[in-house]
Amino acid sequence: MKRNMGNIDSGLRIAVGLILIALTLASMIGWWGWIGVVPLVTGLFRFCPAYRLLGVSTCQRKSLDKSTQ
Repeated sequence: MKRNMGNIDSGLRIAVGLILIALTLASMIGWWGWIGVVPLVTGLFRFCPAYRLLGVSTCQRKSLDKSTQ
């Protein structure tokens, strides 16, 4: 799996996932809060299958210009 998520995207997914899971465990929201596992896992692995299907990447690209070295 090649990474296709940047730092901000990954961090937001991890935060949202943890919040949803915590709210579910605290019985503040229903069982649907377990959907937070999805953003948590994709954030931890920095890979989103939907991004791959759509050809999207939020990773920063490295400069290919060798004259700046």
